[in-house]
Amino acid sequence: MPDSKYCDRVSQGQSELWRGRPRVLDALEMELTERCNNNCVHCYINLPATDDDTKGRELSTESAAGILRDAAALGCLQVRFTGGEPLLREDFPELYLVARRLGLRVLLSTNATLINPQLATLLHRFPPLESIDVSLYGMTRESYEVVSRVSGSFEAAWRGVNLLLENRVRFVPRSVALPSIRPEMDEFEAWAKTVPGMEYAPGYTMLLDLRCRRDSAQKDRMIRTLRLQPDDVVTVGMRREEEYLRGMKQFCAAFIGPGGERLLTCGAGVRGGCVDAYGRFQPCLSLRHPATSYNLSGGSLEDALKSFFPRIRTIKAENPDYLARCARCFIKGLCEQCPGKSWMEHGTLDTPVRYLCEVAHAQARHLGLLRDGENAWQVVDWQQRVAALRLQAAAT
Repeated sequence: MPDSKYCDRVSQGQSELWRGRPRVLDALEMELTERCNNNCVHCYINLPATDDDTKGRELSTESAAGILRDAAALGCLQVRFTGGEPLLREDFPELYLVARRLGLRVLLSTNATLINPQLATLLHRFPPLESIDVSLYGMTRESYEVVSRVSGSFEAAWRGVNLLLENRVRFVPRSVALPSIRPEMDEFEAWAKTVPGMEYAPGYTMLLDLRCRRDSAQKDRMIRTLRLQPDDVVTVGMRREEEYLRGMKQFCAAFIGPGGERLLTCGAGVRGGCVDAYGRFQPCLSLRHPATSYNLSGGSLEDALKSFFPRIRTIKAENPDYLARCARCFIKGLCEQCPGKSWMEHGTLDTPVRYLCEVAHAQARHLGLLRDGENAWQVVDWQQRVAALRLQAAAT
């Protein structure tokens, strides 16, 4: 990377970033906006690009840059800019360069429709050091715009993709397992193989989330109609059968077992978190419950990480259904049940999400961990079953 008015080239040994800093924060997610120029049928967060009220409530450039500086001072090495569509922010290039000047590796999640020659050149000259995540929703105009519901979005997305390719900016294409997209999966994956640096088949969002702000029952109803049936989740995964089975067996051998009463059993809020578009800091993107969000306008990243998040991580379930089922369920590692999902589905932190339970059971049956008709929370010999799967995983 050449020296320029934007940044100086400094060896790690000389940089203040690497000199005796406490590692309180490893990585940060920044949701720059909830607004999006697409109107995707499945989206759990998008608001209209022209929503001026929302735009007016978003973090200012100065505030967002200040959060990035605070993150770097806490030892953060990586930031992910997401949305909505983060490129809707007119100040995105400025915030991007702030992050890079601080030495942060940048992940960018985008639909690529707003990538123009100037931005592609910027990303080429000052690489993000991480591959950009590009969400694509179809290989034809018809299939794409069934999802995006915006005329011209297909051409805009592929124009952006081609600009990234022409400027040798690394990116990873991904998609969503929606009805209009599933017939094109083979074509999409064949194209993805031609993308420089693609080592694996592209990923798909399989289990669609409801609205994280709980702001539209109508949109939630639509999302539910688009969800894959539990057995279809397995079917889509089994398109690459050998790879799927090997990965699932290895995962289950390492991470399966009852979750217990504590609600946050993942790494959310441990040396990481997500700042939303309005300056609230939460353990993860999906956990938007008011009781688990920290207002940075009256505090700091450091206080949240050292005082607030540790308390959140001690919260235990009180719901009798959760205690009887989820807390005792040995296939918890297969299930995406978590406080964030409960919040989106039910407005609570500890209500079981039936759909996620059914998907996890379908996967467990396919892996031989469950028999037809069994409920995982009632299985007594689960340790023997997991041990047998571990042996299978070791042999693959």
